[in-house]
Amino acid sequence: MSKPQILLANDDGIRSPGLWAAAATLAQIGFVTVVAPRDQASGMGRSLPNTSDGIIEEQRLQVNGQEWSVYAVGGSPAQAVLHGILEVMPSPPDLVVSGINYGENMGTGITISGTVGAAMEAAAVGYRAMAVSLETDVENHLSYSQDVDFSAAAHFTLEFARILLTESFPPDVNLLNINVPEDASPQTPWRLTPLSKERYYDPTPPKRTSWSQPGGIGYREAAHRGRERPGTDVSVVHKDRLVSVTPLSLDLTSRDSFEQIEAILRR
Repeated sequence: MSKPQILLANDDGIRSPGLWAAAATLAQIGFVTVVAPRDQASGMGRSLPNTSDGIIEEQRLQVNGQEWSVYAVGGSPAQAVLHGILEVMPSPPDLVVSGINYGENMGTGITISGTVGAAMEAAAVGYRAMAVSLETDVENHLSYSQDVDFSAAAHFTLEFARILLTESFPPDVNLLNINVPEDASPQTPWRLTPLSKERYYDPTPPKRTSWSQPGGIGYREAAHRGRERPGTDVSVVHKDRLVSVTPLSLDLTSRDSFEQIEAILRR
């Protein structure tokens, strides 16, 4: 029986150690094709910017003593996935994995995440998909720090990849969002979790003296972080120190009563 075809992407860029931790472990169970943004692309969500150049550059990288052919894309994480499916891979993937991300992606902020966005785009075009993120300090989010240990996150990447390749899920489960505490080990239990309904990070204004100066919106830990409802992804990772596994649906329709909503709208 032939090995499954796995497409691996991320939002931290083609040279991220988290990406390569995932590549090395997934190679145990399948043929891994790495197609990732050429540059750091965190916070791009599922965007498909028309300003992306779409250039695909084949590179040769040494990873754990093994040489890999990889593909760097001038575009967003979601665009990297599409280029991988439509142009790079010789046959459709059996699974699309996005990660391992520097920094957790939980709560209502997941639609900002390029890591989750890449997996969402794969799911939207009909492929099994998952996103994997590792809790890290904020100062490491845009870094390629060698001090971050991805071994536990790689273990869970492999575990859930195996499940996704062999099991069928209900129609409303389009992808899995997995978050691993920074102090986790392969023996750390995992728990199925709903998303927190709170922001995970609060936005901060640019530090500048004039609007004519360049300045981007920053972020900081949300003030309510310690008051999370038990059982949510945020609470399970931060308080319980367990791995959070959240089944996500692409259907963003409100689950509240349509009759109640229509009654409000027609008053």
